[in-house]
Amino acid sequence: MPTKRDYYEILGVTKSASDAEIKAAYRKLALQFHPDRNKEAGAEDKFKEINEAYQVLSDAQKKQSYDQFGHAAFDPASGMGGNPYASGSQTGPFTWSYSSNGGNPFEGADFGDPFDIFESIFGGGFGGGPRRPRYSLSIEFMEAVKGAEKKVSIDGKQKTIKIPAGANDGTRIRFDEFDVTLDVKPHSQFRREGYDLYADQHVAFTTMALGGEIEVPTVNGKLKMKVRSGTQSHTLVRLRGEGVQQLQGRGKGDLYIRLMVQIPEKISRDEKQLLESLQQKSGGKI
Repeated sequence: MPTKRDYYEILGVTKSASDAEIKAAYRKLALQFHPDRNKEAGAEDKFKEINEAYQVLSDAQKKQSYDQFGHAAFDPASGMGGNPYASGSQTGPFTWSYSSNGGNPFEGADFGDPFDIFESIFGGGFGGGPRRPRYSLSIEFMEAVKGAEKKVSIDGKQKTIKIPAGANDGTRIRFDEFDVTLDVKPHSQFRREGYDLYADQHVAFTTMALGGEIEVPTVNGKLKMKVRSGTQSHTLVRLRGEGVQQLQGRGKGDLYIRLMVQIPEKISRDEKQLLESLQQKSGGKI
């Protein structure tokens, strides 16, 4: 892959820099080299380089991969990963559609994403025209995971919004006349981090101790899973490829099941006697 500058060097920060320091460095450099403000030769390339560095270093998972493998972590040829812009795409020099990772890089400013500040400063979008209308669309968790079509009314006109599979809270969908930002509702069972999913599964004590087979939830229904004998409570089991479809069809994330010991609230007298007997025989280990 082509030689690239170190992302930390691009932003002028060290590897030990905090999230706030990375955001502050990005904000300063992005304002300095934004092409609508800086007409010098090379400013546009510098601006793209700054944004690429920030996309990686502002994301905990991508930053960890970069710290471990460097740029190879995002080189498809290496088999280790893909584009650091896996959660978004660039359809023009400064037309961005991306998934927000939560939090505003411009602290103290009331903007929904890091590029709105430029629209405010320069009086419009990146092309210098009038500011594009933006609408928020609330969707269910599974609609974001699997994709969906939503019919909405905008300015009295019926529109069909196609939600791509793998969309996330904050994903921005760009249309000719307007933008739509997705507001994804939380799920009662699954918690999402990037393209990975997490879920808790309560398991009977005897199954955890002796081993057995259980059913666990996935976004596509129930899945049978073996529990090894002696499994400890809060053990995290990884199910590869059972997570969320990545945007642009680049594979799926993983599902992590956290096994929790299920203790019955009430037990019969016979059950209590059996447990007391077991406790005595084990020397208090059970």
